[in-house]
Amino acid sequence: MTVAAGSGRHSIAQARIDDGAFWMGDAFDEGAHEDGETPEHAVYLDAFAIDITTVTNRDYAAFVAATGYVTDAEHHGASAVFDAHLKAEPSDVEGAFPGTSWWLSVRGADWRHPAGPLSSLEGIESHPVVHVSWNDAMAYCCWAHRQLPTEAQWERACRGGGGRGMRYPWGDTLDTGQNGAWPCNIWQGQFPHFNRCEDGWDATAPANHFAPNDYGLHQMIGNVWEWCADWFDARFYDASPLSNPRGPEQGTRRTMRGGSFLCHDSYCNRYRNSARSSNTPESSASNIGFRTVFRDGRVGCSTQSTETT
Repeated sequence: MTVAAGSGRHSIAQARIDDGAFWMGDAFDEGAHEDGETPEHAVYLDAFAIDITTVTNRDYAAFVAATGYVTDAEHHGASAVFDAHLKAEPSDVEGAFPGTSWWLSVRGADWRHPAGPLSSLEGIESHPVVHVSWNDAMAYCCWAHRQLPTEAQWERACRGGGGRGMRYPWGDTLDTGQNGAWPCNIWQGQFPHFNRCEDGWDATAPANHFAPNDYGLHQMIGNVWEWCADWFDARFYDASPLSNPRGPEQGTRRTMRGGSFLCHDSYCNRYRNSARSSNTPESSASNIGFRTVFRDGRVGCSTQSTETT
């Protein structure tokens, strides 16, 4: 459906990140080869402003109320739900995804029903909206006069102004600190069988939970994956522009960053500053959301995808 450009009000505060250069990519060679986190390279970016949190259920509800927008998951009639969180009748489960038996295709799962048709948004209005595809995120951005961050903008924001080669927004070690509190929402335990929930959360946490990084940004890693504007190419860094890169001209998958509450070293260590992943533009799941950057007048507003076959 068509969404009127710039007609909505985006209520999330943003942090300004000044122009400058930073080191992008994996300095530790810890990422999977197929993710393409190397080579590490210096990138210059113009100044930009980025949301201090992901877009929440409350924010997305305002967009839908104003536009009547229908998400890809609602059009498809199903979306991906982590099996331990399922709230649905057995007849609503279409089956597991190949190779990842903990992911179920569930009829009636969508942004209003994140764990399945028997769930709701009651009590989690301040949590990140999930079950939003790249297309759905772009529709929100168009309405709110925002855009998705480029992958380079996202990584610079995640690093929080820290030095070259940092693994996480706060440093190189994933520890619980002096007060025993986890710095992010990821999986603790044996994935996917049990989660000790030492960080206090079994699924998503409120979008402004956990301490922000030095740019004032909350949960750049963990909680939910975040869509970026770029098409994904595992070898893009080999010849990436060194000034304001915007990703390949075309592709079949869009980049995601940040990891989620399901990430664990035994399965997915993509909760690092440099970690990359991707999904098709129409895909959605109970651990995928987004945040936005301010859109200047030079950037067009389109919710259309140009995919290669």
